[in-house]
Amino acid sequence: MDKKQAALARKQLERRLAPLRDLQLAAPPRGWMRAIREALGMSTRQLAARMKAAPSRIPAIEKAEASGATTIKTLREAAAAMNCTFVYAFVPTKPLDDILRDRAAQKAGQNIARLDHTMRLENQPLLRSDLDDEQRRMIDLILANSPRSIWEDD
Repeated sequence: MDKKQAALARKQLERRLAPLRDLQLAAPPRGWMRAIREALGMSTRQLAARMKAAPSRIPAIEKAEASGATTIKTLREAAAAMNCTFVYAFVPTKPLDDILRDRAAQKAGQNIARLDHTMRLENQPLLRSDLDDEQRRMIDLILANSPRSIWEDD
């Protein structure tokens, strides 16, 4: 995927994800499955029958969901059995372009710190304004290259 396609894909994905970022959606303490099942007035036996599972499996699934140890497949099956849609998403904490810029700034900051250290050792310290200008230039250069490179640890 070239740079323009990648930027367009990020923009489209961002448009879909932005509304989710603002949601304050905290899972119920005992898990979504149990909360929905109880809200529907459905017993574990009834849910097990709808899932074609052993009745003893439902409390185990609910416990696993609450602890984060269940599978997406199992949650999808439970949701379908309760006439629900299972939703699974990674929601970035901020816009994707901001995440890329922050990572580029981090990488540039590391490079600038090494440069500044070297220059100070040679008794040629750079002015703060020069360092800031160079960091902005490096950020732009990093972002102009492949985004994959910014995720490499030095």
